[in-house]
Amino acid sequence: MEYTLDIEIKLPRNQVIEKFNNEENIKHWQKGFVSMEHLSGIKGKTGAISKLTYKMGKREIEMIETITLFDLPESFHLTFDAKNVYNIQENYFEELSNGNTKWVSKNEFKFNGFMKLMGFLMPGAFKKQSCAYMEDFKAFAEEGKSVLDN
Repeated sequence: MEYTLDIEIKLPRNQVIEKFNNEENIKHWQKGFVSMEHLSGIKGKTGAISKLTYKMGKREIEMIETITLFDLPESFHLTFDAKNVYNIQENYFEELSNGNTKWVSKNEFKFNGFMKLMGFLMPGAFKKQSCAYMEDFKAFAEEGKSVLDN
């Protein structure tokens, strides 16, 4: 399953990147984020591997994040490997002529086991989650709104 989303953020690209690339900010725009543990590589650079933990309802989900390309301010690519779900994500940040930033997120999901059925029956759920993260980031970047305040 593949899809591409984009959102315009009313801030210059350097300010968007500053907020996006700060590990301390994740909790403010990714609902359910619990923790991030650096496992190997140079933290925050291509090849770095971290374990992310999220709380989704009553379940705790762990995934391994690998940075596959760190080329900010232009692009930031990652993979996420969780139980029966593998996500390839490419993020691009474009400076717009109006001084704003366009964030484009390309996603590809690969499923195994039970998640193959979920991906087939509910493909919109994954796109909806990605869209929510992008909208929550926009609200955090532009207005300082945190998902922790909800």
